[in-house]
Amino acid sequence: MTKQIVLSGSGLWTPEHSISNQELIDSYNAYADWHNQNYEAEIAKGEMEAKPHSSAEFVEKASGIKSRYVYCKDGVLDIHRMRPDIKPRSDDEISHQAEIAIKAAKAAMASANKTANDIDAVIVSCAYTQRSYPAIAIEVQEALGIDGFGFDMLVACSAATFGMHRAYEMVAAGTAKAVLVINPELVSPQVNYKDRDSHFIFGDVATATIIEAQETVTSDHAFDILSTKAVTKFSNNIRSNFGYMTHATDEDPYAADKLFHQEGRKVFKEVCPMAAQHIVDHLQAHELGPENLTRWWLHQANINMNLLISKRLLGRDASLEEAPIVLDRYANTASAGSVIAFILHHQDLKAGDYGILCSFGAGYSIGSLLIRKR
Repeated sequence: MTKQIVLSGSGLWTPEHSISNQELIDSYNAYADWHNQNYEAEIAKGEMEAKPHSSAEFVEKASGIKSRYVYCKDGVLDIHRMRPDIKPRSDDEISHQAEIAIKAAKAAMASANKTANDIDAVIVSCAYTQRSYPAIAIEVQEALGIDGFGFDMLVACSAATFGMHRAYEMVAAGTAKAVLVINPELVSPQVNYKDRDSHFIFGDVATATIIEAQETVTSDHAFDILSTKAVTKFSNNIRSNFGYMTHATDEDPYAADKLFHQEGRKVFKEVCPMAAQHIVDHLQAHELGPENLTRWWLHQANINMNLLISKRLLGRDASLEEAPIVLDRYANTASAGSVIAFILHHQDLKAGDYGILCSFGAGYSIGSLLIRKR
């Protein structure tokens, strides 16, 4: 008999600090004015481009984002810094990323009625980790008192779903009895707050989920994982080149191309049909269609992408009940977006209701889990 794998708990940590569109735009426009005045001669000679102004209305229309949470607000709005002022910690202190991961992990463990003794694997899956090694997951494992093993994995905005895929496979194979998957998305340090087209996109957050076999489930809101599906296709249209190689290449490690950058129109045009078809194919493997879903929790990158994908699936606009949106106040939280949507919008589902959790992002990468309320 095939073992039934269950998503039995989830947890969310939201930073205490937020930045509204207007705050961000006021800071950016002040920086643009400073830049254009300070480099007036170079701009006049064509050696440097002038910085254009932006508006809060433009940001909301282009993305659906109204505000974002940040781990550290200090420094972000300072036009002479334009990046978070996060204080370094010694090797003997808990790292910033492990700290937020632990907060989400504890919430997920409480949701699933699990203690450290019930879990034997920890996966930290996110867009960026603050160091190469030791793994953030092993640091979290130690702090939580979990025996077993842990590892980090990076799959950009699909890291959360891909992490849950690995957890599903590990429990199915019997190599772990219960897996804690954490997505500590500390993205703000990689944002180029000097770039009009991308400075508003990201926010910080941490989410976590528990994956286990049905025999050990004791939580109130659990979902059978019917199957997982993943696909990747290489693209340069979303990229971040930050890394250790700059030590050898003598490039500026914080140049614009080393931070997040994208060809937004190309991403929109190419990813939307890929994501919609991915969901259709996943459902068809179970002889289901979009009309059989009570809810889908999509990656929260851009409101226009989500609206288009939902319309491709249904042939009409989806309601917010069918396809919840959280990016208006959380912004794009990399891989955590679809998980936030799930966490905030799943407890009303009834036994037997189908849902799909789907991410899509750099790579390109698309990952989904078809689930059914127990």
